[in-house]
Amino acid sequence: MLGIQATDDDICTTITEGRPRRFTPSARPGLPVADAVEAVLRRHLDKRLTEARQTDAVFAEEVAGRVRDIALRGGKRLRAQFLWWGWRVCGGPADGAEKALRLAAALELIQTCAVVHDDVMDGSPVRRGARAAHEDFAQQHAAAGMRGSPASFGTAGAVLAGDLALAWADDLLTATALASGQGARLHQEWCAMRSEMVAGQYLDMRAAATGSTALDQAMRIACLKSALYTIERPLSLGAALAGASDRTTGVLRSAGRCAGIAFQLRDDILGVFGDPLRTGKPADDDLQAGKLTYLRAVALRLADESGDAAAATALRTPGPTLTGTQVQDARAALENSGARRIVEARISRLVHLSERRLAVLPGEPTAVAALGSLVRTAAGVAAPHEEDTP
Repeated sequence: MLGIQATDDDICTTITEGRPRRFTPSARPGLPVADAVEAVLRRHLDKRLTEARQTDAVFAEEVAGRVRDIALRGGKRLRAQFLWWGWRVCGGPADGAEKALRLAAALELIQTCAVVHDDVMDGSPVRRGARAAHEDFAQQHAAAGMRGSPASFGTAGAVLAGDLALAWADDLLTATALASGQGARLHQEWCAMRSEMVAGQYLDMRAAATGSTALDQAMRIACLKSALYTIERPLSLGAALAGASDRTTGVLRSAGRCAGIAFQLRDDILGVFGDPLRTGKPADDDLQAGKLTYLRAVALRLADESGDAAAATALRTPGPTLTGTQVQDARAALENSGARRIVEARISRLVHLSERRLAVLPGEPTAVAALGSLVRTAAGVAAPHEEDTP
């Protein structure tokens, strides 16, 4: 049924030679790593804000200052942590820690660009428990009594803020790569990641516009939009900085792809069933936007196969026109069809596959275990463990 269980090994292909050791996630990366990245990010942003003030005071306060605030406004720092532990598990030398942290900070800046632009495209009013950038700009416009449309001003301001965050990310990556003996590899990984991120976002937007419900397209979007950008490429960047072999990098990328898809599937579930107080965003955004998520695609396939016309109608109703009752009906269809249970099971399988691949890595066992625990945290199936420090 569905044909959704036989493809995980194909999605997460890797080199499998070697004898796996028992995987025991005895350490968990956490606040020490995130705090170290935060400190580097804060120093870099303070410097860029000072430069912005020298360019223009209004630009510095209203654009550069907003970018700084958004970048420092929490978030899981997952991409930064995956880069750090990818570097650690590949035997990154102690004198390279500052470079690893700077690359991790660059990832946080490109993520700032992504969330600002994503909120514009989705029309999301809230991000990380605060007003989204476009809403913040629009409110500024309205409060100051400026001419024209507050919404148009908000959209334009957010686009520019996202562009600035991307420019700052590129600057930090370039400066770090130039100071590294692995600069060419780092640049190659970074360029690929940026293109994949844009491709995934475009396919996501296009699928919503065309009303696509195809399972394979949903999985393609999950792979490009999250699996590569959130976990696989950050791990590759860490491996590149450490000068890892092609084989080790390949194993890490395979583990990262499994984990990244699991992360996106978990995000799909949270996008419908999550607590806004914990996620920092509304729980019905994906349904209102008509997003093609794997969860919704599975539910539609199940509804069609079982002849459940009411569920199929609830899941196919155009997103922007949904009433509160229709949102509840769609949410119930995702649950009652069994789609949520199926996606939860696939998350577990993908995490297991990721752990199997990590188990053949030759790196320090503590670092391998910490990376495994981070995988489980990202997929929403982690248990608390002792934290390690950078």
